Formats: sequence, structure tokens, C-alpha cells
Amino acid sequence: MSLRVELKPFERIVIGESVITNSDTKTAFLIDGDAPILREKDILTAETANTPAKRIYLCVQMMYLENDIPKYQELYFGFVKEILEAVPSFREPIEAASKLILSGSLYKALKELRTLIRREEQLLR
Repeated sequence: MSLRVELKPFERIVIGESVITNSDTKTAFLIDGDAPILREKDILTAETANTPAKRIYLCVQMMYLENDIPKYQELYFGFVKEILEAVPSFREPIEAASKLILSGSLYKALKELRTLIRREEQLLR
């Protein structure tokens, strides 16, 4: 089944190792295949990953985009240890994300971590 994607004018999307920038009009297209796909709104950079939950998200994002869990595994565990020491109540969503990572469902792990980022933002307010 194809993934239907609609892009706003000048919105970017990562498909595999390519960054695609839309033109000045709204565009819709279908994507077939197994390449990792992330919309601009779901992408974090090293500069924007400025909280513990965002650093975990960035780490998993790199696992997903590079299709290389082992490369980032040690970094991931370090970030998880840091956040759980600071906020033990985050254990449940972290465990859920970790199980998804172990099963190879990295995009679903990113979705789980987005909820963790929202919880973290609420705590920081």
C-alpha cells in the first residue's frame, strides 16, 4: 500500500538519504517502498535537540534514517539513563519506545517519543 503525502509550499521531506523541498504550490504524491520517510515538522537537528527527551528522539531519528540501530545504541542508553535519573515517571514511555526499537519499528518509536517530548514540555513549564 502506498503512503500518500501532501506537502505545503516549500515544505521539506526526507525520503531515504534525500531531502526533497516542495515548490511554491501544495503537492500530493504517493510513495511506495521501504525507505525511511520523515516530514520536516518531525525532524530534529542537533541544535534543536536541547532537552533530554529531544536528544533521545534525535538518536532514534538517526537510527531510523540511517537504518543502523547498533551505531547509536550506546548513545541511546546513555540518554535514557540520564532522563530516567531526572524523571523516573518517564520509565513507561521509554520502555515502550525501547520495545519498538528492538522490534525494528523505529518510526513507531519516534511517534512514542513525540508524546514523551510533549510531557517533558509540560513539566518544564
